[in-house]
Amino acid sequence: MAKADPARRAALGLIAGVMEDHLTLAEAISAGVLEGLSPGDRARAQRLALSTLRHLAQADAMLKPHLRRRPPPDVQALLRLAVTELSATGGAPHGVVDAAVTLVRSAGPRVESFAGLVNAVLRKVAAETERWPTLPAPELPGWLRGRLMSAWGKPATQAMERAHLAGAPLDITVKSDPEGWAERLGAELLPTGSLRLPARGQVSDLPGFAEGAWWVQDAGAALAARVLAPQPGERVLDLCAAPGGKTLQLAAAGAQVTALDISEARLARMAQNLARCGLTAETVTADALQWAPPEPCDAILLDAPCSATGTIRRHPDLPFVKDGPGIKPLFALQSALIDRAAGWLKPGGRLVYCTCSLLPDEGEAQIAAALARNPDLSLAPADLPGAEPGWQAPAGGLRTRPDFWPERGGIDGFFVAVLVNNRR
Repeated sequence: MAKADPARRAALGLIAGVMEDHLTLAEAISAGVLEGLSPGDRARAQRLALSTLRHLAQADAMLKPHLRRRPPPDVQALLRLAVTELSATGGAPHGVVDAAVTLVRSAGPRVESFAGLVNAVLRKVAAETERWPTLPAPELPGWLRGRLMSAWGKPATQAMERAHLAGAPLDITVKSDPEGWAERLGAELLPTGSLRLPARGQVSDLPGFAEGAWWVQDAGAALAARVLAPQPGERVLDLCAAPGGKTLQLAAAGAQVTALDISEARLARMAQNLARCGLTAETVTADALQWAPPEPCDAILLDAPCSATGTIRRHPDLPFVKDGPGIKPLFALQSALIDRAAGWLKPGGRLVYCTCSLLPDEGEAQIAAALARNPDLSLAPADLPGAEPGWQAPAGGLRTRPDFWPERGGIDGFFVAVLVNNRR
């Protein structure tokens, strides 16, 4: 009997973690699904799982005419993965079908009886992959789609869904000389200062990674630290700092940075990146609602916990593991963090609030409510060279969405606003 492909098997484990156990992909990986795989197989398993989750609705549409009844979840996941390989990634039909049948036959008595079904269905799908490009972009779950349509309208929501399906390019932030590194890496220097690479590869093999000249960071995620505009020597607090891209930006600007996060493991990974890039910052493992800085700060960056709905093009698992009721407690947490951080500012100090959310409840509405609660705060312009005029939120702040910059490959959805302490 042929040996089952370990990367495909692991990809099925990741998909099951998302669809059945409601884990994010990161949580499924932390649970050990990829344990024992070679680095190459780990990377391939993640790519297969991401692609399958991104194209799930399209795969189901291809399968529907050929299934009289829904198979068991593990068989359905295998069919979805194989259809995605056949239709989205251009896998060779013979190899994909044979690999899928081998996986079924190696999965034990309960599943191996479906080998004939898997073989027959996938051969039929392989003969009609021309249908694939005609299928519409998958719709977001109703709880999110309704909110986005209310906030931004139907055409914009559909454009965001198309952007989610397209995925995201690789963006990096460089410590210095962005023009030089753009030329060296063959990258596009974006108007906001990030570099966008033409194709994904093994990131750690690219020039400049080992010597710490740059780090991976979406162009949208890089906006908040650029808006804060830290000055050399300023005492800056980075709240909810992990995974650390913004901390690296603040430290590279010469600020005295304290990076606080509740996760010790995530801060440990941040410390590794700081060391690789030759940058320094004090790291503190604590709950921002229980901790306080020893003295007032010149500036604070609050990247608040949020629904992360602005990052779906990078994380297609999110629509399957989040729901409307589950994100509501985040709104109160965001408000509490804004109020607490505002009390730590020096007179004239500035607080940049940001979330990677597409929901006004986690952006525009939070800032309006914070200003109403805190009469000593005022809203300052979120000045940013390279920002498009359409990014300016009507009530202040910057708002990006995945459907922005379509000619460049999009940008994650973020809201960024600057609050100033007017106490004397």
